[in-house]
Amino acid sequence: MDSLNVNINDKAPEFTLPDQNGKEISLKDFRGKYVVLYFYPRADTPGCTVEACEFRDSYRKIQNTGAVILGISPDQPKAQKKFEEKYSLPFTLLGDADKKVGNAFGVIQEKNMYGKKVMGVARTTFIIGPDGKIKHIFQKVKPEGHAEEVLAYLKQAQKGAA
Repeated sequence: MDSLNVNINDKAPEFTLPDQNGKEISLKDFRGKYVVLYFYPRADTPGCTVEACEFRDSYRKIQNTGAVILGISPDQPKAQKKFEEKYSLPFTLLGDADKKVGNAFGVIQEKNMYGKKVMGVARTTFIIGPDGKIKHIFQKVKPEGHAEEVLAYLKQAQKGAA
């Protein structure tokens, strides 16, 4: 695992963040459900848009597995709201402006941007189980096809639980 702060079976770090409407959302609000917690670098940039739109298009199927989707990026709620409206995103987008949550999960990593080293969000998705523990981690996510991967995992998990 490169430098993530959490591993499979760890309890997911608790957090409370504002959503795109400025409402405080806490991870513990979703205890008892699977949570797809996906970290993305920035609202309305090409890769993040592909990823978000695929989650939007698979949203109903993912919901049918009993899971909730939470997107997190270091954006302000205002930027998240624009992103949500522009692409009619049906799920919660959380603003982690001070990167506290990103750091808690270890997804704020050194990236190479145009030859400069910068600290940014490594596109990572955590599947958190109903018990609040991390069940699966997708690292170095490629936006294309990611929602499908997540859905396949959730369906599998659901079978296992049945």
